[in-house]
Amino acid sequence: MSEKQEHVDVLEEKNIGQPAEFEFDPDSPAIRTLKRKLDYRLVPIWSLLYLFSFLDRSNIGNARIAGLEHDLQLTGTQFNMTLTIFFFGYILFEVPSNIMLQKIGPKLWITIIMVVWGTIMMSMAAVKDYGGLLAARFFLGLAEAGLVPGVIFMVSTFYTRSELATRNGLWFSMATFSGAFGGILAYGISKLHGKGGLLGWQWIFIIEGAATLVVCLLAWFGLADSPEKAMFLTPEERALAAERLRVDAGPATETEFSWAQARLAFTDWQTYAYIVGYICGSIPLFAMSLFIPSIVLQFKYNVITTQIMTAPAFTAATITTIICSMSSDRFRERGLHCFVPSLVGCIGFILLIVTKDSSVAARYVSLTVTCCGVFSSAPAMFAWFSGNIGGHSKRAVAIGLIVSIGCVGGAIGSQIYRPGDATGGYVRGHTISACLCGVAATMSLVSKTVYILINKRRANLTPEEYARACQGNDLLDKHPDFRYQT
Repeated sequence: MSEKQEHVDVLEEKNIGQPAEFEFDPDSPAIRTLKRKLDYRLVPIWSLLYLFSFLDRSNIGNARIAGLEHDLQLTGTQFNMTLTIFFFGYILFEVPSNIMLQKIGPKLWITIIMVVWGTIMMSMAAVKDYGGLLAARFFLGLAEAGLVPGVIFMVSTFYTRSELATRNGLWFSMATFSGAFGGILAYGISKLHGKGGLLGWQWIFIIEGAATLVVCLLAWFGLADSPEKAMFLTPEERALAAERLRVDAGPATETEFSWAQARLAFTDWQTYAYIVGYICGSIPLFAMSLFIPSIVLQFKYNVITTQIMTAPAFTAATITTIICSMSSDRFRERGLHCFVPSLVGCIGFILLIVTKDSSVAARYVSLTVTCCGVFSSAPAMFAWFSGNIGGHSKRAVAIGLIVSIGCVGGAIGSQIYRPGDATGGYVRGHTISACLCGVAATMSLVSKTVYILINKRRANLTPEEYARACQGNDLLDKHPDFRYQT
C-alpha cells in the first residue's frame, strides 16, 4: 500500500479531512491545531536559516566599514565587483538546486548547502587580496543559491495558497531584521579587533560563519521533506495536512517529480511576467541591503555609530513587511500588496534625492520610508508566484528560474551605488531605484488585471468550451477549474 493511500485510509477511519469540513472552515479545531504545529516547528527554522543566509551574504558591507577595503587595498570599483560576483554563482545554481531539493528532499539538501556556505564564510577571513575575496564571494553565492527558492517551495508544500504570504513574510522579514541585528552584531564583533592577531572584519567572517554551521543542525533535525513525512505531526494530522493541500490545489495536484512538467515552467508566460516584476523589485532591495551602511556613513556619523544607526530603519522595515504579508493573506489579495509597497519605495527614493542636502533627521526618515517600501512587497510576490504556478515539478523549476534570473537584480544593485557618487548623495543610485520600483508597481497592476480576466473567462465557459479546455495532459494551473490568485 502506498504512503498516500495510507493517509487516505486514516482520513476515512477517523472521519476527518472531508473537503467541506476544512475547505470552508479553516478555523476548525483540527485545522487550527495543525497550523499551530506547523507554524511553531517550521517557520522559526526557515526564519533562522534565512537570517544567517542574509547575514553571511551582506556582512561584507559591515566588514567594509570595519576596514576590509583598506586592509585588502581595494581600489576603484573592486569592492562593488565583490558584491556583484556573488550573484553570478547565485544565478547559475538556483534552478539546479531546486531540482536537487525535490529529488533528494529539502532536509538533506538544505543541510548540505549550509555546511558548504558556512565553511566558505569562515574561510573568507583568510583572504589576502582582491582575487581571493572575489573567488570566495563567487562560491558563497553558488552555495547560498538553493536556500531562498528552496524555502519558498517548502512553504508552498505545507500551507494552502491563502496562507503563503504570512509565512513567507515571517521568514523573509529576517532580511530586514538581519540588517538591524547585523549592524549591531558587527559592531560588537569588530571590538575583537587585534584579538588572536586577527582584524575586526576577519572576526566578523569567522564568528558569523561558525554560527551558520551550528544553525544548520536545525535544518537536519527540524525540517521535514513533506507533510506526509513530518514526524512531529500525528498520523491523523499528517493525513489531514496532505488532504487539505490536495483540495486547495484543485486540478494541479501533481507531487512526483516529472521532467515533462518541469519543462512547462520555461514556456509559461507567468514565469517571465514574474521575472520582470521580481528583478525590478530586487535591484533596489539588494542595493539597500548592501549599501545602507555606506549611505548612513554619509550622514557624518563615526564608524561605530554608523553600524548601530542602520538598525532603526531595518527594524521599521521588519514590522511593515510582516504587517503587509499578514494583510495579503487576510484579504486573499496579492497584486495590490505588491503595488503599494513598490510605490512607497519609489516615493522613498525620491525623498532621498530631494532631502540630500537637508538635515540628518529628514534624510534618515526618507531612508526608513524607502526600506519599508522595498522590502515589504517581497512576501506577497513569493506567495503570488508559488500559489499560481501549479504542480510540484513545474513550481519548483519556475521558482528557481524566477529567483535566479531575478537575482540578476542583485548583480545590478551592487553596481548602481558607485563610490564616486557618495559625496553627491548617491543621486544616480536613488534615481535608478525609484524608476525600477515604479516599473515593479506597474507590473503588479498589469498581472492582477490579466489574472482577473482569465478567471472571469474560465468562470463563463460554455459546456463545450469547458470540455475542450479539459483536453490534454499536464494542464495543472491551465485547467479551467483552476483559479488564479489576484
